[in-house]
Amino acid sequence: MGDVLGNLKPELLWKHFEEICNRPHPSRHEKLLAQYIVDFAKQHNFDYAVDLFGNIVVRKAATPGKENLTPVVLQGHLDMVPEKNADVAHNFEKDPIQCYVDGDWVKAKGITLGSDNGIGVAAALAVLEANDIEHGPIEALFTLDEETGLNGAQALQPGFVTSDILINLDSEEDGALYIGCSGGQNSSVKFKYQLKDVPEKTVAFDLSVTGLKGGHSGLDIHVGKGNAIKLMVRLLHELNFNYGIRLVSLNGGSKHNAIPRETFAVIRVDKKSADDLKGYVEHYNEIVKSELASVEPTLIVACSASKSKSKVMDKTTTKNLIDSLYAVPNGVIKMSADIEGLVETSSNLAVVVTNKKNVEVTLSHRSSVETERKDIANSVAALFKLAKAEVVQGDGYPGWKPDIHSPVLSVMKRVFQEKYGKEPEVKAIHAGLECGIIKERYPHMDMISFGPTIFGAHSPDERVQISTVEKFWENLVAALKNIPVK
Repeated sequence: MGDVLGNLKPELLWKHFEEICNRPHPSRHEKLLAQYIVDFAKQHNFDYAVDLFGNIVVRKAATPGKENLTPVVLQGHLDMVPEKNADVAHNFEKDPIQCYVDGDWVKAKGITLGSDNGIGVAAALAVLEANDIEHGPIEALFTLDEETGLNGAQALQPGFVTSDILINLDSEEDGALYIGCSGGQNSSVKFKYQLKDVPEKTVAFDLSVTGLKGGHSGLDIHVGKGNAIKLMVRLLHELNFNYGIRLVSLNGGSKHNAIPRETFAVIRVDKKSADDLKGYVEHYNEIVKSELASVEPTLIVACSASKSKSKVMDKTTTKNLIDSLYAVPNGVIKMSADIEGLVETSSNLAVVVTNKKNVEVTLSHRSSVETERKDIANSVAALFKLAKAEVVQGDGYPGWKPDIHSPVLSVMKRVFQEKYGKEPEVKAIHAGLECGIIKERYPHMDMISFGPTIFGAHSPDERVQISTVEKFWENLVAALKNIPVK
C-alpha cells in the first residue's frame, strides 16, 4: 500500500489511486498508466484486449452463482488535465503527482490531482482485484485522451465491449446519478497580422491578469468565475479607446475545457500617456476585484514596465482582435427549461496564443440540445469572420439523452434508498461525458454515471472528498450485486 493514502478506506481503491498518481498520465501521454493496467491484467490472469487507439478492456468472470446477471461495463478514462500554478515546477510528462491528505480531502501540491478520472479508474481496478464482492460478468473499459476531445471513445469499434449495461465512473457529485450529458464542439480562430516597427516615443508595458481559480468549462461555467482572457480584453479595449495602444502579444489559457486562470499581454503606448495608463490599470484592478470579490478573492490585474523590444501588430488586426474577443459570448447562454438548475448551452473563451505571424484563439461550446450547440458555434464563427479572422470548427461530439425508465437507474435508486433512507438526485450534466459517444457506438447499452465529490477539476484547486469515495464504493458494490438478470 502507498505511503500517503495507505490508511484510507476502501484500501484497494486508494491503493490503485496512489499507483495512478505515481505514473504521469496527462492527455496523449498515458503510456505508463496503460502499461500498469495491462501488467495488472496479466498478473491476475484476466482476459484483456487493447485496440488500435490504445483503449483497454479487462474482463472478469462472474462470481459463482451470479453468471446469469446482465454483463456490466465499468468505464473511465486514463488521462488527466495537466494544470499548475505558475510558481510550481512540475513536468506532467515525467513527474508523479504529489498527493496529500488534508482533513476529509485528498489534494495535490499546486497542480491538478487527476482524481478526474483517476478515482473512477481506481474503482474499476479495485472491483477487478477484489475477491469479496458479488457481481455478474464484468468488462472494465479504460479509454484514452478523453480530456482533449473524447478521442478514445470516438475510436471505439463494434465488438470491443459486449456488455448490455455501462456504469460510467466519471461524475463528481456525491448523491447524484447522472443520466444525460451535453454535446460539445470547438472553434479554432486565427488572426493573421503584419508586424510593424516599434513606434517612436513609445514605451512598453507588461499586463497580467492572475490569481483566478479557473475550473471545468462545463461543470463550473455557471458559478460566475472570472475568465482571465475576457478580463484582459476588456482592459485592452478600454486602453485602446483611451490611449491608442499598440499590441505586441496576447497569451492566456491553456486547455479548451478549462476556464482560463491567467492571461498576459505586452503593449506599447505613447510616453506621454504612460503614467495615465498605469493609473487606469490600477483603477481597473479595483473595479474587477470588487465585481468578483465573492468568487475570485485573489484576482490581481497588474501593469509593469516591460523590456520588450519586439515589433507591434498592425492597427487593423489589433482592433479586430480586441473588439471581437471583447464581444464574443462567454459563459452561460441558456438554462434548461426542463431540468431545474441545468445549464443547457454555454460557450467558453478558452485559449489565446500569439505566434510569429498570427494569433490563435480556441473556444469550446456545449449544449444538451444539438441544434443549440450548432447555433452558438455558428454565431461565434460569424462574429470572428466579421473581424476578418479564419474560423475552423470540428464536428463535435453527441450528447447523451436521458432515459428515466433506465433499468440500471432503477437498481441504483433502490440501492441508494435502502442504504441512506432517501432518494438520490437524478440529473444531467453540462459536460461531455463519454456516454454520449459510447451510446452512439453501442445503441443497445443502458447507461448511468456516478462518482464521489470532486471540486475544482481541471484546476490546481482540485480535490476529492474522502468520505464520499467510501460511499461511492459502497454504492458501486451494492449495484453490481443487484444488477438484473439478463
